[in-house]
Amino acid sequence: MRLFLAINLPASVRRGIRAATAPLRDATHDRDAVKWVDDDHLHLTLKFLGEQPDASVGPLRAALEAAVAPHTTFTLDVGGLGAFPNLHMPRVVWMGVTPEPKLELLQHDVERACAALGYSLDARAFRPHITLGRTRDRVARDDARAIATAARAVRFKATALAHSVDLMQSELGPHGARHSVLAALQLAGAP
Repeated sequence: MRLFLAINLPASVRRGIRAATAPLRDATHDRDAVKWVDDDHLHLTLKFLGEQPDASVGPLRAALEAAVAPHTTFTLDVGGLGAFPNLHMPRVVWMGVTPEPKLELLQHDVERACAALGYSLDARAFRPHITLGRTRDRVARDDARAIATAARAVRFKATALAHSVDLMQSELGPHGARHSVLAALQLAGAP
């Protein structure tokens, strides 16, 4: 099974992101230039684990419960658009999440718990973001320019309570991925 760890966003925030970023989805001449994420899949990824055996879920859940337990709920500030590597050559178009010490400590402890189980450490620095879309191939210069222009016009800010780290399964199918929560590991003070 394909697994990842995430902080899921409330439906109202996901709908707000979707509505605010509509100009991005309409900006390109090539409608297939970017594979846009469905609003019900918008989340903040803490760690991608990839294909794992079914038997890994139990040990992951136990390790993550211990890692998450000392952390308290906190607020995510969502807003601002960007792309990796940049908006002029986008591979991943994203909405930003303001760096927050509680989030960075949580992600660090999640990473350590996974490393203790033998999962590789992510070599890249943690840059909190919500993936909005991924390019299929190299984006045409005109489409990249259109995405950058549309991104500058998006004005969206929201807050969301981070109350759990969710162990997620992503099942790939002919109509795209389907995500399901295998375990919701509650932060202290979660409602």
